[in-house]
Amino acid sequence: MGKAETADNKLSFEEAMEQLETIVAQLENGDVPLETAIELFQQGMKLSQLCGSKLEQVERKIEVLIESDQGLQKKPFAPAGDEKGE
Repeated sequence: MGKAETADNKLSFEEAMEQLETIVAQLENGDVPLETAIELFQQGMKLSQLCGSKLEQVERKIEVLIESDQGLQKKPFAPAGDEKGE
């Protein structure tokens, strides 16, 4: 694992998202040279994977913590508003 990958893994979810949003804005602007755009895209993909990984870790923690009548029971996480009738 390279130094850049190690540094990326230490980013919080919010820091990674902020960097990803900056990269997307630069790429959407279209004023970067092709080589720079490719590097930005690669960095953005790594950040996207990091964010996805962090979200999966949080989801697993939430699943474990959901309590039922029979004690702790693993249930899938459903964000607020995803329930039927809302």
